[in-house]
Amino acid sequence: MTTLFISDLHLHPSRPHIIHGFLDYLQSIQGQVESLYILGDLFEAWVGDDHPEPAFLPVKKALKVCQDRGTLIFLMHGNRDFLIGETFAAETGCRLLQDPARIDLYQIPTLLMHGDSLCTDDIEYQQLRLRLRDPAWQRQALALPAEERLQLAHEARDLSELSLRDKDETIMDVNQGEVLRRLLDSGAERLIHGHTHRPGRHIIEHDGKTLERITLGDWHQQGSVLEVDIECCELHSLCF
Repeated sequence: MTTLFISDLHLHPSRPHIIHGFLDYLQSIQGQVESLYILGDLFEAWVGDDHPEPAFLPVKKALKVCQDRGTLIFLMHGNRDFLIGETFAAETGCRLLQDPARIDLYQIPTLLMHGDSLCTDDIEYQQLRLRLRDPAWQRQALALPAEERLQLAHEARDLSELSLRDKDETIMDVNQGEVLRRLLDSGAERLIHGHTHRPGRHIIEHDGKTLERITLGDWHQQGSVLEVDIECCELHSLCF
């Protein structure tokens, strides 16, 4: 069987072709692959399980159908949809993954991450991430009226886009020392992550060991998927 990895779909009502492309993709793989791992930012924004965007209802249904037909789906929070909760998981059948999570992937110990915590050179972002991931802050946010949460999400998105324009590209990529530290601390031989939208495979030689980092692509203009089985490990693009 085959295991698939995707991330950074950033599904949003303003990009219906990406939503439709993802729905078609789920239909094509249901029951045909062992598992699908979504490593964060499935949605551009998620303000709580109690206020689902109408455009996302077909996505929730398709995830449930895919799961019911034999494909296990694992979901990790990203920096855009970290308020996805247990209600969403119950309604879709998705299994929520901690970040990081270590799995045995066809006898290769593999570390899974969204990837934003690897960008340690972006100190401003890491401070913000620490606040947003705080359970107390999340409880306060979820207690706000849904309309207020939506407004805050829009404002945060606009501020993020403005901030990115002024930042050096290098600090928004992963820190290589942090990558190595995570691999060594976890005992993994391979790291799979998203977030940076820079798909590729990177070999790391350290102390006589050969390690690997695989970066997943985003779904802005086309889809991106990592396909892994006992014999191969390949990144593919998907055209819609």
